[in-house]
Amino acid sequence: MSEKRRVTAVIPYNDLAATEAFYGLLGFHRDPDGDDYGDYVMLTDEGGAEIHLTKAPEGWLIPGKSPFGIYFYADNVEALASQLEGKLIHPPKQQPWGMFEFAVSDPGENLVRVGRRTS
Repeated sequence: MSEKRRVTAVIPYNDLAATEAFYGLLGFHRDPDGDDYGDYVMLTDEGGAEIHLTKAPEGWLIPGKSPFGIYFYADNVEALASQLEGKLIHPPKQQPWGMFEFAVSDPGENLVRVGRRTS
């Protein structure tokens, strides 16, 4: 049996509680019946999208210098942006690359963009 090809982002974190709460605002949660893998946490949203969180080695995530980022495609860009009010790098706006999107940093200062195609 083959599985449809898909990609899951693995995001490093320093503070699991803060990072999990942040991604919860974007609709991602642990399966309450899921297995416990310690410092490795799998989150899903209601549409079946997944992200995995992994504890960063000491000193690996340096505040203001994270090279990591993730892009979420979503229809409800404005609603998600309102969940993150006061934390946005930039509010939802039309971009020249055909996306209506906003940007925010997660607690590990990884770049998170959320957008939908407009062209």
